[in-house]
Amino acid sequence: MSYCGAHVEIWALGAQTQDELVTSELSELEGLRTLDGPMVAAIHARYFSEVFRYARYRVGDERDSEDLASEVFVRLLEAVAAGRGPRSSLRGWLLETTSNLVNAHFRRVYARPREELSDELPASGMDPMTQAEGSERAEAVRKALTRLTAEQQHVLALHFGDGYSLQETAEIMKKEPNAIKALQFRALAALRRGMGEETPSARDSGTLSNPALPLSTPGAIPTAASL
Repeated sequence: MSYCGAHVEIWALGAQTQDELVTSELSELEGLRTLDGPMVAAIHARYFSEVFRYARYRVGDERDSEDLASEVFVRLLEAVAAGRGPRSSLRGWLLETTSNLVNAHFRRVYARPREELSDELPASGMDPMTQAEGSERAEAVRKALTRLTAEQQHVLALHFGDGYSLQETAEIMKKEPNAIKALQFRALAALRRGMGEETPSARDSGTLSNPALPLSTPGAIPTAASL
C-alpha cells in the first residue's frame, strides 16, 4: 500500500472512530431521557472515573472527590427527571456540573476553621516539617486555583486533571483550539503570579519560568511547554 493510501486509510479510521463516539453519546442521551436502567448504569461506569479525576485535580482529597463525583450523577438523574438534562454533550454537562460543585465545595471549606496538622508521623515516615511544607504548598496551589476565573479553573482541570487533549478540551468547552491554548496560557501565568513564582525573565519573554511537575502532582505547577 502506498503512503498516500495508508494515510487516507488512517484518516478514515479516525473519522469512523469519531462518528462512533458521537453515535454512542447520542444513544446514551436517548437512553438517559427515558431513565433506562442499563443505560444509566453504563453511563455511570463510563464517565465516573473522568468526573472523579476532574474533582480530585481541583480538590486534592480523594474522599471529597468521590463524594463530589457521586453527587454529580445524583444531579444528573434529578435534572433528567425534571426535564433539564443534557441535550447535546453528556460529557460536557457532567464536567460543567462537577466544576460548579467544586466551586461550592471550596466556598464551604474556606468558611470553616483550618484543621490542625496531625502530631503523628504519616505512614510514609515523612517528618512533620516536610509534611507541613508539602501540605502547605499543595494548599497554596489549590487556593491560587480558586482565585482564577471559573473558565481558567475549568480549562486547567480538563487538560491537566483529566488529561484531555487540546482538541477534546476545545470540544467540551465549545471553543476553538487556538482559543483554548491562549486560555490555558493565561491561566498558568495567573496561577504562577498567584503563587509568586513568576520571574522577571519570564515576564519579559512572555514564557513561564522553571520547568515543573504536572499540576496533577500536589503542589506543582505546569509550564507552558506542557500545553
